[in-house]
Amino acid sequence: MKKALLTLSALALCMAAGSALAKEYKELRFGVDPSYAPFESKAADGSLVGFDIDLGNAICAELKVKCKWVESDFDGMIPGLKANKFDGVISSMTVTAAREKVIDFSNELFSGPTSFVFKKGSGLSADTASLKGKTVGYEQGTIQEAYAKAVLDKAGVKTQAYQNQDQVYADLTSGRLDASIQDMLQAELGFLKSPQGADYEVSKPVDDPLLPSKTAIGISKGNKELKALLDKGIKALHDDGTYATIQKKHFGDLNLYSGK
Repeated sequence: MKKALLTLSALALCMAAGSALAKEYKELRFGVDPSYAPFESKAADGSLVGFDIDLGNAICAELKVKCKWVESDFDGMIPGLKANKFDGVISSMTVTAAREKVIDFSNELFSGPTSFVFKKGSGLSADTASLKGKTVGYEQGTIQEAYAKAVLDKAGVKTQAYQNQDQVYADLTSGRLDASIQDMLQAELGFLKSPQGADYEVSKPVDDPLLPSKTAIGISKGNKELKALLDKGIKALHDDGTYATIQKKHFGDLNLYSGK
């Protein structure tokens, strides 16, 4: 009997320790690079707007926690996670094998291909042969950077890195770049719909293993508790129709969720 009581006491202590170690989230800090409309950008009043912003705020509402957005250049997202500057990254971050070695991801938020943008009538295309000798810009830290270094550079294409997507488009429209490479939907629904994008077009999707399409929330490696919490919030958005409402607001009848 004494042994049984001691065992129960030890178990109670372990459970208490486990409860003390479990983090109760009252606030979720999300890293975001607001240069990627319509997913994340800044309104005229300085507020953050976009599909990802609405999804993040809706997830926080479902989980009954406060949402805090922390702005960062995209190539600073993973270092920021490691430095505990934020709890998660909601900034159109694609799930890749290389990233999964250093961080973990929530379940899918949305899915989208990559494409090039160039001036109408330029004769350029997604075929790397058409881009040989031309200069293509990309945002640092993205999957498009990995593709540029592994494929475009070797194909004789000149490539140029930028801190954010706004800088890429600024040099594209000024003539310093012949083309840019980025998320296809971002280009179509962000840049091409802006006044400066009127004379530009988007290529067909670029099909390459280096350019996966699944996007999710990036979190610190091994944080299973936060992953479960975020996955719960994402599922709730689908179950109650909130995801569909937000998707329709930004993309009409276009379906961004692959359901995988």
